[in-house]
Amino acid sequence: MERTWWKESVIYQIYPRSFYDSNGDGNGDLAGATAKLDYLKDLGIDIIWLSPIFKSPNHDNGYDISDYRAIMDEFGTMEDFGRLLSEAHARGIKIMLDLVANHTSDEHPWFIESRKSRDNAYRDYYIWHDGKNGGPPNNWESFFGGPTWEYDDKTGQYYMHLFVKQQPDLNWENPDVRHEIYDMMKWWFDKGVDGFRMDTVNMYSKAPGFPDGEPIPGTPYGDKSPHMHNGPRIHEFLKEMNREVLSKYDIVTVGEAPETSVEDAILYTGFDQGELNMVFTFEHMWTDYQNATQWCDLKFDLVKLKNALSSWQTGLHEKGWNSLYWNNHDQPRVVSRFGDDGEYREVSAKMLAACLHMMQGTPYIYQGEELGMTNVAFSGIDDYDDVATVNAYREYTENRGVSHGDMMRYIHQTSRDNARTPMQWDNTENAGFTTGKPWLKVNPNYPVINAKAQVNDPDSVFGFYKKLIRLRKEHPVIVYGDYELLLPDHPAIFAYLRKLGGETLLTVCSFQKECVEFSVPDILPLEKAKLLLSNYDSPDITRTFTLQPYEARVYLFA
Repeated sequence: MERTWWKESVIYQIYPRSFYDSNGDGNGDLAGATAKLDYLKDLGIDIIWLSPIFKSPNHDNGYDISDYRAIMDEFGTMEDFGRLLSEAHARGIKIMLDLVANHTSDEHPWFIESRKSRDNAYRDYYIWHDGKNGGPPNNWESFFGGPTWEYDDKTGQYYMHLFVKQQPDLNWENPDVRHEIYDMMKWWFDKGVDGFRMDTVNMYSKAPGFPDGEPIPGTPYGDKSPHMHNGPRIHEFLKEMNREVLSKYDIVTVGEAPETSVEDAILYTGFDQGELNMVFTFEHMWTDYQNATQWCDLKFDLVKLKNALSSWQTGLHEKGWNSLYWNNHDQPRVVSRFGDDGEYREVSAKMLAACLHMMQGTPYIYQGEELGMTNVAFSGIDDYDDVATVNAYREYTENRGVSHGDMMRYIHQTSRDNARTPMQWDNTENAGFTTGKPWLKVNPNYPVINAKAQVNDPDSVFGFYKKLIRLRKEHPVIVYGDYELLLPDHPAIFAYLRKLGGETLLTVCSFQKECVEFSVPDILPLEKAKLLLSNYDSPDITRTFTLQPYEARVYLFA
């Protein structure tokens, strides 16, 4: 397999609004990110992924862009970005921006022009359509609730918005739109940016005619998914993007691609396909969903989780490349989701880290994950900012018969704001995030869980992540080795082998509070075992040994 820098890198996601506030206005900013570069250098990461920093009215926290070539006012100036870029590069850290090109803000100049008249030069930059039977063009529901279409009085047509109504979808069928996007991408690459994370990349191509979806029981809507994911022209569009832009720069790309199968991913990321380097799969993120919704009490199923991750490990091997993640700005905190955020918070946070980082693919760390930050349980819905959470609360309590108490419990488990509470830097007021009033409340556990308490402690969660990253750079088998799942049906143990050349890596992780026995496969010679990593003081290896609660062990056989 060809060795490349982005396969060997570890990527750290910064959600700028919540990372570090340099000026006391309560919002994190670019100068704040620059101020914390030495922290990230110490951690050992190679690439920073910045969630959207472009100018935006913030109806969806920056994922509604009004100017692709300007910086969001709250985050600073283009000079601040230039300083962050140069200071990161000086430390050997690359910068990857978040590109949102399925839709813009309704305050983008293109859309302002587009809605002026049916014959405006920018009309076809967006998806406009006549209504049907006195209502929207079809029965699709937006991701954040309500119809996917918004009626415009002035021109008597509807425009499509897969997300909130302030996020109109661009019309990728229009070559002028595509080339506007490509020119903008070149502009950023020429500034020295090192890559793009591409939001909702597999939604650019919609089904012709926008057919109704299959009815969703209990709602007035139909299932839009088959008609707007992995559409008929998506690979044509991405090959064109690669040909005209991506192939001309030494950069990294990852596409957010929900509802994507392994077979789809080979088309997106295949080494001979000429599209993207990686995509984000969601299959493992849905192992605690019930009836296709996150708003529930269902606990994750480890067997399903293992099978989901393993199918991507084996399916993409030598064909494409995996992205590895537990957390991001859209997911609850992994230690609260798949671990134990109480008595075993530290050991389960370390276990989850080892389990993920020893797989094949490029690992992503979301800010605070390296500290074992947890979910938060705000007391009322008014404490939440996330539009998806607030809209879901209203929909489920007003229209679906869910009680306030039940819905708040679901929100405490799955809201996106679990990931968006401010970064916990120290035990001073507001966790050292800001001297002002934070835009979102700080998790009250910050006096115990914070960076200052961990950075100089090799036994901390932070110290464990440093070891993980260092091991990845020392052992090619961690990056490039093939993968074999062990005990696929075991309800508590996630164990697998990695093999490269004459080396074999054994990773064994317990996902439960109770002790459990594990037997080393007979093909592995115990006398050649070297313990690379553990979250306990593990004794010497024996053919059968007992795993402590949430224990992780990684052995190298060479």
